Amino acid sequence: MNPLYNISPLILQKIIWIPTRIILKFFIHLEIVGLEKLEDIKDNVIFASNHTSEIDPILLPASLPFFSRFSPIFFASLSKDKYINSGWRKTFYGGFFFRLWGAHPIYIGLKDYGRSLVNHTRLLESGKNLFYFPEGRITPDGNIGPARGGVTYLMKHTGHSIVPILISGTYGMKYSDFLLRRRYVKVVFGKEIKPSELKDNNYKKEAEEVMEKVRGLINL
Repeated sequence: MNPLYNISPLILQKIIWIPTRIILKFFIHLEIVGLEKLEDIKDNVIFASNHTSEIDPILLPASLPFFSRFSPIFFASLSKDKYINSGWRKTFYGGFFFRLWGAHPIYIGLKDYGRSLVNHTRLLESGKNLFYFPEGRITPDGNIGPARGGVTYLMKHTGHSIVPILISGTYGMKYSDFLLRRRYVKVVFGKEIKPSELKDNNYKKEAEEVMEKVRGLINL
């Protein structure tokens, strides 16, 4: 891995932390719940969240304390070729710009977790913290959808725990909602899930268990 992609996420995420936190607190009334559940975790982890909006990847780094031991956050994204028909997004998504911020591509369609998630395995094994969306896409209806097995493959293969996260209040958000301060967004951190707690021996079924933990955070 290019050393630049190890250093740049820390620098960039720290630079924007203060303005981002202020903006999110003011415009979407960002509320953060459950940070105390991270206090006893000693190792790097996989943060697993539902996916309701393009703003979601910004919320986790902004929700952690400035001096959090979990910073910087690295991300799982699609490769650049998957954004070819995505309008202006194809200029930024999936390529050099994404890598600078810590996003590394999943190679989809290989039918092999090891090859598809080779970048993220390396990140976790080198002590990095990963933000992962088990659904694999933004929800089409606001509900938490079925999970794919990649998140629990990474957990079992690397031995690192998963921290479930629920993001609420961002689904269907428009620019006018943001600018007029109409939304109330909450990021809720759940209790660490250790590899030994999932015993189904089926990555997809275990990933569904993770998403049940995410659903269970709704009323917190």
